[in-house]
Amino acid sequence: MIAILGFLTIGLFLVLTMTRRVSVLTALVLVPVATALVGGFASGMGPMILEGLGKVAPTGIMIAFAVLYFSLMIDTGLFDSLIRGILRLAKDDPLRIAVGTAVLTMCVALDGDGASTFLITVSALLPVYKRLNMSPLVLTGVVCLGAGVMNMVPWGGPTARAMAVLKLDSSQVFTPVLPAMAAGVAWVLVASYLIGLRERRRLGTVALPAEPVSPESQATEPQAAPVRGDGPGTPLAPERRSAALTVFNLVLTLVLLVALVLQVMPLPVLFVLGFAIAAVVNLPTWEKQQALLDKHARSVVLVTTMIFAAGVFTGILNGTKMITEMATAFVGIIPESFGGHLPLLVAITSMPLSLVFTPDAYYFGVLPVLAQTAGGFGIDSAEIARAAILGQMTTGFPLSPLTAATFILVGMSGVQLGQHQRFVFGWAFATTVVMTVVALLTGAISF
Repeated sequence: MIAILGFLTIGLFLVLTMTRRVSVLTALVLVPVATALVGGFASGMGPMILEGLGKVAPTGIMIAFAVLYFSLMIDTGLFDSLIRGILRLAKDDPLRIAVGTAVLTMCVALDGDGASTFLITVSALLPVYKRLNMSPLVLTGVVCLGAGVMNMVPWGGPTARAMAVLKLDSSQVFTPVLPAMAAGVAWVLVASYLIGLRERRRLGTVALPAEPVSPESQATEPQAAPVRGDGPGTPLAPERRSAALTVFNLVLTLVLLVALVLQVMPLPVLFVLGFAIAAVVNLPTWEKQQALLDKHARSVVLVTTMIFAAGVFTGILNGTKMITEMATAFVGIIPESFGGHLPLLVAITSMPLSLVFTPDAYYFGVLPVLAQTAGGFGIDSAEIARAAILGQMTTGFPLSPLTAATFILVGMSGVQLGQHQRFVFGWAFATTVVMTVVALLTGAISF
């Protein structure tokens, strides 16, 4: 009976969210509450929900301050010099521009926000692509690959969801797949080189026009690296663009990233400290710090409320033993010889399933059942989480029709979604395959 109630909860959640009948946030809270009431668990729901909220609290804190930190770094123009440097090195060579696009994308994507990554990279590089007659599909494809592999960072959506729903931390999910992610980064550079080489053969080495861009074209083309305004990547104030401050921000970011990898302190603590230091140095007055919070409040609220709503969902499913009973039912169906291969199966199918499941539906609805089922075969749930983030809404999100950021990418670039998907699907799936092979070799997942 409890297993049936669990499947009903998961099914109802998937139907309601995938048909957009209700928001994911309300579905995460109200669906498990409703089924728990039907199952007679009303008296124990309070403690179940509190336990679930308590276990996701560190993840919610980490994500809130990570978003604020990297948003501040982008606002202060930390990546502007990188953009200019890449364009100078690329000159008039389509191959160099493609590789430079990948490097720029992976750097900007450190904030874990696909939408801002696409806004910054496309607005900076699309004019160059147009003036060299390079295909915009090359731009969307390379940006897709770079943003996809970088979406594995712990403060990115997929990894954060996996940690929250399975009550894990980054040392269990993210740190073991660092070698695989490094291989993914290397593959993205190789893929961008091959894509750029193909574009160079099509176009040859061409020269940028010497004349300045006309006002008419300025009205129709996105401009690189804006220096005023409130959009992503625009500085909050020009005085903070001094060389000394840029060097400080760069050193602070590098130190923070090294500390994250080495697990010097828990991730939430590192991001709280990092943001506080960055805010004091870059925004020395209360008014400027308040302006930063006001500017990015929407992004922080959207992601943190989702994480805490997931705490309600998993708290009830775990507290009522629905997850356990569903997994027991699955274990009874899956042949013993097949169970040990679940991590590999999850990894290989993770990227294509980005076209079918939203990140919320997969990580909050499907992943807990897969993890509990794997537990029946003696496989750690963290291994299933690692396998999932190798592709599900990481390499797969920038071509999925289920994410709004994909439409920002194709809309700004002026390409059709179907063309973009056909162009980049094979390259993106190859990224997952490369990372899966390395994950198998390093023991992050088992065969």
